Amino acid sequence: MWLLFAGGALAASPVSVFPSPGTRFATPQTQISFRGVPRRALGVFTVTGSRSGVHHGHVTPDSDGRGASFYPSRRFAAGELVTVRTALPIRGGRAGRFAFRIDRLAAPVPQGRRVTVPRVPGDVEAFHSRPDLRPASVQITFPRPGAPDLFLASMHGPLQWGPMIVDSRGSLVWFKPIHGPRSVAADVRVQEYRGHPVLTWWQGIQNYGNPAPNEDVIVNRRYQTIATVRAGNGLTTDLHEFTITPQNTALITAYRPVRLNAHHMPVLNCFVQEIDIRTGNVLFQWDSLDHIPVADTYGKPSPFGSVDDYFHINSVAQAPDGNFVISGRDTWAIYKIDHRTGRVLWELGGKHSSFTMGPGTRTVLQHDATIHPGGLITIFDNEDWGAVPAQSRVVLEQIDAARHTVTLIRQLDDSPSLFSPWEGSAQLLVGGQVFVDWGGLPEFTEFDRGGRETFAGRFTGGTSSYRAYEHAWNAQPATRPAVAVSRNAGAETVVYASWNGATDVARWRVLAGEAPGSLTQVAVAPRSGFETAITVRQPHRYFAVQALSDSGRALAESPAVPH
Repeated sequence: MWLLFAGGALAASPVSVFPSPGTRFATPQTQISFRGVPRRALGVFTVTGSRSGVHHGHVTPDSDGRGASFYPSRRFAAGELVTVRTALPIRGGRAGRFAFRIDRLAAPVPQGRRVTVPRVPGDVEAFHSRPDLRPASVQITFPRPGAPDLFLASMHGPLQWGPMIVDSRGSLVWFKPIHGPRSVAADVRVQEYRGHPVLTWWQGIQNYGNPAPNEDVIVNRRYQTIATVRAGNGLTTDLHEFTITPQNTALITAYRPVRLNAHHMPVLNCFVQEIDIRTGNVLFQWDSLDHIPVADTYGKPSPFGSVDDYFHINSVAQAPDGNFVISGRDTWAIYKIDHRTGRVLWELGGKHSSFTMGPGTRTVLQHDATIHPGGLITIFDNEDWGAVPAQSRVVLEQIDAARHTVTLIRQLDDSPSLFSPWEGSAQLLVGGQVFVDWGGLPEFTEFDRGGRETFAGRFTGGTSSYRAYEHAWNAQPATRPAVAVSRNAGAETVVYASWNGATDVARWRVLAGEAPGSLTQVAVAPRSGFETAITVRQPHRYFAVQALSDSGRALAESPAVPH
């Protein structure tokens, strides 16, 4: 059936479509995304499956006015060829016509299990005023006064999982427990969305393609959720990436187990999607099997014996020219891909490198490849289990696209050496310093431009954070401060004050009285970490606390509690 939308004017320049023309692994729930043409200029088009026939549906415009997505009212059939006929100049199509094939889903991959590390003394924090919070504790082993806050998420408990912020002394600033027996959080950081700083993270189940309520979360400086991002086209959002672009879109990753002819086991197809945060439309999609052959893997053991995780995408970044740079862990390679077509523009490392690799530039099982202006790229290089000695590092490399060469600029490693077989990140800071999270290990380290350690710390226990970051962050929670009251050994009253996530509290004022509505000031004390204990000598029936700014302004007040 022909679909007609108002306008019908032909686009003057080529239109990108996703699934791209010739795609062999589109999903049955795929939408058809048109980029480079407003909805009013889509004109007439038909969508026909070789088995399922003509598809009706609806069109949702992209929020930037530069595209739209057609959502079929029913799924496509597995293995069928879908043909789209338009009057548009389709990039990669012929006379407005293009086609793609639907994949064949394999049996579900076993869900990732949430691992808990063994307990050690002092591995979690506890608070009188917030007994519901039991985050993993952090120790600073190499202090630097004035260092920014740290953004982490304990991957392995030991009691609670969730995004967290700690200050440069290791004191908790904010923690949000993630509920659910299998749920974890990852990639906690400050980003910018629509001109404002926001806090973002991924939360869900490590499931490698199985349906799950996974999502990427965006909260404002009052810790209120302002948006969530989920994968499109029937995929499930994966933990390995959530980046907000300067265009206010989201770059995410996803996995899907598919069946390949003549392959001995199901293969995990890895996806990159650019998502319109406002509408949920897919603006771009790339998958590994359509571009990187299974033979390019180095065959490292898969986390699951029943599936071939040949590529294992673990990072996506937008290059200064608008194209995307991705990391394939198990092909030991970084790829630059065209944001209009998905075509691989170059391969860095791996079996078919587009560049002459200078000494020390090859990476193994790498993570967090980020390209910067001028051709600089930072990579967390996990290195190989078989290396002697096995030592992870961060490399800063210079890409010369004209001469097809790559040169090692700097290598950062710790002493004594650290080896992290999985996870890890490298954050290039404004002054040229690099903040490193050592992935599967509890440690994190900041290095200066000369490679010297300037700041370091670790989780007290054996847990780790998939990535970690340093950021400046200012927040005033929408919630009220918390208070608890007890008596010490000297029969004095101890008031405990906290405000989860607040960054501007300088002092605490204690209010007390014989009724909740008639409280007066009885004490003032400087803030001391996440929870401040304040001794009050006179007995009272009710207590509350007020958070004070550095100027003495009351920021918020707790409820009154009896004692």
